[in-house]
Amino acid sequence: MELKQSIEKRTSIRNFMDEPVPFNDLKEIVRRAGLAPSVNNSQPWKFYVITNKKVLSNLAGKVSEKIKELPSNKSIAAKNVKSQVEWFATFFENAPAVIAMAMEDYETILEKGVNLSHEEINKLRNFPDMQSAGAAIQNILLSAVDLGYGACWLSAPMMAKESLEKILEIEKPYHLIAFVAIGKAAKPKEPRSKKSLDEIFKLID
Repeated sequence: MELKQSIEKRTSIRNFMDEPVPFNDLKEIVRRAGLAPSVNNSQPWKFYVITNKKVLSNLAGKVSEKIKELPSNKSIAAKNVKSQVEWFATFFENAPAVIAMAMEDYETILEKGVNLSHEEINKLRNFPDMQSAGAAIQNILLSAVDLGYGACWLSAPMMAKESLEKILEIEKPYHLIAFVAIGKAAKPKEPRSKKSLDEIFKLID
């Protein structure tokens, strides 16, 4: 599939067929993720590919527990909101495969010459660590489409980040960044409408 087609066909898939993703396809998707640009080519990532249903169920359970622990406000909608968020944060349990991305902090040269912390410099530079992560995850999403799969990028499970890291045995200096659920879409889904080019394009000549 051409790159243009993959970009135009990509959409978030949350319901999957009960069909495994072949091992070689998962390896190829991660290989392409590792080709993404990263700050100073630091390649600060590791990818944990989970296909074990018991592990996925355990991960989803920890996320559900965390959401239930969140303090609710007094609105009428509070219960429904938490229930909706819980589904969007845990549907990965039913995906054939989940890629968990972990990263280590990147130490910039600037840190050796200024009296600022890593966090302060990272903020000044508008979080190049997260920008690097986004580039790799986009490679995963587009590669999934290219190989005939659907995928969805999840950040909501990170509410239970510490518990998930323990289950996946992610140890320092690495820390969990995001999940991507992957599999054959249960049914065709058209991409959602996007803003027109006129709305997002500005030429400074």
